[in-house]
Parts: sequence; structure tokens; C-alpha cells
Amino acid sequence: MARARQLIDARQYVLDSVWGDVQPSAEDENEFLESHSWDEYAEWHLGLTDGATDETKARYAFVYGDLRRVHRMGLIACQYRAAEWRHKELELTAHELLQRLDGKRA
Repeated sequence: MARARQLIDARQYVLDSVWGDVQPSAEDENEFLESHSWDEYAEWHLGLTDGATDETKARYAFVYGDLRRVHRMGLIACQYRAAEWRHKELELTAHELLQRLDGKRA
């Protein structure tokens, strides 16, 4: 969550996007991992998948950006999915980040 906050504070975000079109694909993630660490990859996700092996893409869940910028629709998608799956802590985290982003743009 710290990375998301930093990006929002630095105004590194996209307000209007179609999340299904801009969320990272498996290929995007592979390209990112060629030049970045697993820790850096993890910073783009709000949660971890139970039972998944460390240092695998399956380990990380709730991506909120395109691996360069935060997407408002990515945060909304995280909040919605977390609420749907009853992950209250992640739902609240996504909500807090969305409020922070909306506050910056106001």
C-alpha cells in the first residue's frame, strides 16, 4: 500500500480508463519481472493469495495499476472484488487509497 500512496502523492495516476483494457496482462507482468524484483512486483498488489508459492505471480492479488501508474478504475475493481469475496481489510485499503486519490485530484 505504501507504493500506491507514493504514486498517488506524486500524481502518478490515471483517472479515466477501462480497467479491462489496461490491467497488466501475463505478458506485461513477465516483461516487468525481467527487469524488476519480486518485491517490486508485490508493491503493485494489495493482497496475497493463500497457499500460493512465494515468488510466483499466483502469490499476488488485487493489482491496482498498470505497473507504471495507479488507475482509479483499478482501485475501484480491487474494492469491488474484495467486497465480493468478503476480504474486509483489503476492501477498506482500496477504499482508503481511492479516497486519497480523489482528494488529490480535487
